[in-house]
Amino acid sequence: MAGKLWEIYETLLERYGQLGWWPADSPYEVIVGAVLTQNTNWGNVEKAIANFGGRLSPQFVLAADMAELTNIVRPAGFFNQKAAYLKGVTAWFGGYDFDAEKAAKLPIEILRTQLLDIKGIGPETADSILLYAFGLPTFVIDAYTMRLCQRYPIGAGKTYAAAKAHFEGNLPKSAEVYNNFHALIVINGKHHCKKRLNCAGCPLERSCAKLGL
Repeated sequence: MAGKLWEIYETLLERYGQLGWWPADSPYEVIVGAVLTQNTNWGNVEKAIANFGGRLSPQFVLAADMAELTNIVRPAGFFNQKAAYLKGVTAWFGGYDFDAEKAAKLPIEILRTQLLDIKGIGPETADSILLYAFGLPTFVIDAYTMRLCQRYPIGAGKTYAAAKAHFEGNLPKSAEVYNNFHALIVINGKHHCKKRLNCAGCPLERSCAKLGL
């Protein structure tokens, strides 16, 4: 099975190349993006981040009153909850002096547990922060990944925890590999492995079982 995952990775890499995710100017912007992207598309996240008008920083988020912060993140939807979630995760980040390198010195398991204890931070958001903001080797499982697992099929299980364990157990323990593989799955999911399949031209077309057709 390890060979199958690596074959998928190399096939997608050949088509799309190194994607250089996550698009952000700082680790903190990654954290903010990871929260705001919950239940919305990236275009709406970009609108919300633009609303900060160059003021996006942990200090600004902590100092802003809830009405102001809610209005800023409104384009991302669920703005009341997300404003509160941003306050919570920013306060947690403050425990590390807003320093991603300092936080990354701790074991992943400790950081992940801390993140999951913050209201509004679930497994996908926590792993996105750990991988993309802190550069730690933890695989992000999202709807695109689960869809690939079911259709290909990969047989990684039906839960977040099972799929995460499968990918991490069958790939090199590398933040670079995890980062790019997840990004490759997402971009291929947007082009081909959509809710309504668009298999023509998909780099995995010849080897995919196309379950669910």
